[in-house]
Amino acid sequence: MDREISDEEWARFGEEVARESADAPKEPSARARMVTERLRREEEERASAGRRRFGRAPKPGAGDPPGWRTGPAWQEREGRGRGRRRLKAAAAIVLVAGLALVALRPELVIDKLTGEAGGRQTAAPPDRPTLKDPFRGSPAAQWAEGAAGIEVPAATAVGGLGQEQVGQALEKAKRFLVAANLDPAVLRGERPKAALELLDPRQPEVPQRVERSLAQPGAENPPVTLFTRFDPAEVQPVGDVVKVRGSMRVEAGEPGEALVVTDYTFVHPMTKGDGSVQRTIVRRQVTFALLDPARWDTTEGRLQLRRYDSEWSNVRCEATGGFLHPDFPQVVSGGTKASGELTDPYDRTGPVHSEGCRTASRS
Repeated sequence: MDREISDEEWARFGEEVARESADAPKEPSARARMVTERLRREEEERASAGRRRFGRAPKPGAGDPPGWRTGPAWQEREGRGRGRRRLKAAAAIVLVAGLALVALRPELVIDKLTGEAGGRQTAAPPDRPTLKDPFRGSPAAQWAEGAAGIEVPAATAVGGLGQEQVGQALEKAKRFLVAANLDPAVLRGERPKAALELLDPRQPEVPQRVERSLAQPGAENPPVTLFTRFDPAEVQPVGDVVKVRGSMRVEAGEPGEALVVTDYTFVHPMTKGDGSVQRTIVRRQVTFALLDPARWDTTEGRLQLRRYDSEWSNVRCEATGGFLHPDFPQVVSGGTKASGELTDPYDRTGPVHSEGCRTASRS
């Protein structure tokens, strides 16, 4: 007959077993061994299925409990792998962008390697003038040069004046325009003597007004309304070519009067001597009159000024000192900046804008 074991005996037995097993190798329980074997078989089955489908074993399953062959250690490694992949992708994007930038702007890399970024001059925009090509990007590049751009039409008898007299009036009108807008001495501010000698001194008021504008240039009566003048201490011409385009015609005025109507645009490339270039564009509409001495109180062979209007582009608004002052876009200069209506200085279809300070749409 079995004897019933008391609670005290079970306690002592448990303590002895604990002491003996402290130094003995631990062996998993039967349940633990069963779970381990089941997981091992499932993992082998997944690996076998993965090799059949993709040629490599899949990652441990998401259903595996942490600590059993998979878990936090694998997840940490996988997280680091994703981080490395993201870094590699970002680096690839930066590399591609860098290669594209080098292809478009190789000078940036050259500057970085040579350290010459501050000293190297960037290429001028395609519509900006240069010292070597002062009419670069301008419609005036195709215009005639200098006096060749002022063509004299065939003369016919007009207003009671014969063909020869009209022909002389046309030639003298051209001489005046050349002397007033193309003579190098006049361009640098000297007295326009050749132009003044063509005007009739007996015309009321006009000769005196012109002389006064030259002797005492002011805002109300500047000489640049009739003569193209620059301050030689400020700017110099780029080369000796001025581009010209325009028209000239004859029409009858009062009896015994022939009118020579002119409309010309002059393009002057100027520099400050520092490599910068600006094109000053001057448009002039001048009407000359040749009078028959038999009917009018006039000096035979001299021209009278019936009307003259002018406009200038790419210059400061104030013609101080009796000069035009080119406004270089890359140079900070004094004076009032043009802020009026945007105007194409090469547009010759409309009238001259002699009032206001308009903004040129291009150089």
